[in-house]
Amino acid sequence: MIYEALGMLNRSKYTTAFTGAGISVESGIPPFRGEDGLWSKYDPIVLDIDYFHANPLKSWEMIKEIFYDFFGKARPNSAHKALASMEQRGFLKNVITQNIDNLHQEAGSTEVFEFHGNSHQLLCTGCKRYFGLGELSLETLPVVCPDCNSLIKPDFIFFGEGIPPVAYRKSIEAAEKADVFLVIGTTGEIMPASQIPYHAKSSGAKIIEINPNPSNYTHTITDVFLQGKATEVMGDILAALV
Repeated sequence: MIYEALGMLNRSKYTTAFTGAGISVESGIPPFRGEDGLWSKYDPIVLDIDYFHANPLKSWEMIKEIFYDFFGKARPNSAHKALASMEQRGFLKNVITQNIDNLHQEAGSTEVFEFHGNSHQLLCTGCKRYFGLGELSLETLPVVCPDCNSLIKPDFIFFGEGIPPVAYRKSIEAAEKADVFLVIGTTGEIMPASQIPYHAKSSGAKIIEINPNPSNYTHTITDVFLQGKATEVMGDILAALV
């Protein structure tokens, strides 16, 4: 199956990768759902936008613990780096990611469409100014804007918020242009992101899926299913691409 995938990638004029939580698991970031997911240990209400505004201190305490104290230690793994190398070598046009961990960019990918935003950027809910993660202290909570004293929120999507319009548009455009669509580390359960591979398939793309277990895509739209860890399979692909 990997030779079939390699043939597709070598012939492709426009390959897009679509990544989910599974690609970052090997960097030490657990998925949100499932038996060992974050929502088995934390109450997801802290990421509801209405709850956040009503209870900013409680939300920020949990957000800091999960996304900055814990996730902040994560580094790109070899699967992230393989995608960056594929882009540099001309085999990959862009990455659409559901992840908010910034690991694709840290690995060296430059064309990344962040469907759910990025935890390394902060947004003032009042004056709408953006801040890089290192620009504001997280020691005093909740975090407030130094310009207007309004509440600061991480620039990722909370429950009750819409998908960033630019990221949505670019993701759909990439899916429709792709002749090969590489699905990595996602089960296809989170709407509306889960629909992106279907857009690619309906536009004529071949779907290569890399997952440790079958997903919602495997028996519906996937053309080549490479079962295994993202780091191992992507390592094999990168080594064999010519």
